[in-house]
Amino acid sequence: MGAEFSLIDRYFARPTPSAVLGPGDDCALLAPTPGMQLAITTDMLVAGTHFFADTDPLNLGWKTLAVNLSDLAAMGARPRWATLAGALPAVDTDWIDKFATGLFDCADEYGVELIGGDTTRGPLNLCVTAIGEVAPGQALRRDGAKDGDLIYVSGRPGLAGLGLAQLQGKVVLPDPWNRLSRVALEKPRPRLALGQRLLGIASAAIDVSDGLLADLGHLARRSGLAAAVRLVQLPHLPKGASHDSIPRALALDCQLAGGDDYELCFTVPPALNLQLAAIAAELELPLWCIGEMGAGKAGEVTVFDPDGQAISFDHRGYEHFA
Repeated sequence: MGAEFSLIDRYFARPTPSAVLGPGDDCALLAPTPGMQLAITTDMLVAGTHFFADTDPLNLGWKTLAVNLSDLAAMGARPRWATLAGALPAVDTDWIDKFATGLFDCADEYGVELIGGDTTRGPLNLCVTAIGEVAPGQALRRDGAKDGDLIYVSGRPGLAGLGLAQLQGKVVLPDPWNRLSRVALEKPRPRLALGQRLLGIASAAIDVSDGLLADLGHLARRSGLAAAVRLVQLPHLPKGASHDSIPRALALDCQLAGGDDYELCFTVPPALNLQLAAIAAELELPLWCIGEMGAGKAGEVTVFDPDGQAISFDHRGYEHFA
């Protein structure tokens, strides 16, 4: 048996009771739940682009799967299976062991089975395909927002951006926010429970991976609408013991364009506000109404200050080929 297959068998082959056939053959064989549709997503993480090469492999294993599960959350899908393809510069067994532990910690947390994949030698590159299920006609999509719908976002967007800014030496955060922002960046929690609770309530949804303004713009464009974001309605980023510890310009940039948050941004008819409040309480997860959808140029997102004046932002999110 070659080194590649030994590596797979040692670190990534586990029983897959929900699959007809798991790792070890040319393909996995799956039997979806009768009457359900499959939701399938693929995300790639590249060293030096999506993470620092010296990132803790335990956290990296978690994040590699979590960012894909976030896409399933945005569709309201229940995660079932995943495949993993990875290019590794060398066989570092300690690194691989920690990475696999983090990956399976995330898989176990959210009920996912690893059913196959591939490995090869090359610059560090990790690619997961995640597969979930959702009832026909129930999936949350980007193209369903209506004029007058309210815009919501979960959690506290911007924490991951602050974690990156701290690693880059742009800011020194006080306790406990230095730790919380680092965790938000390196070990995000996909909002799967929220996505499934939003079925039949949200009119459109997207996960925030490239930046709140950029991703909201994608949702607005697919829905043929414009979006208005009210600055005073955004969740406040923590300032810790010193109110000057986070420069305002940096905080706004992280909050509106930082990316890597993996929160859900979604739209809801105003009449369903009380249902959202109940969901937030049930999940113990803050849900913030940050604006509304309206007529206008499709995909345009305008941010308004407390006086109702439009604010210009040159940086609106991560650009993969900028």
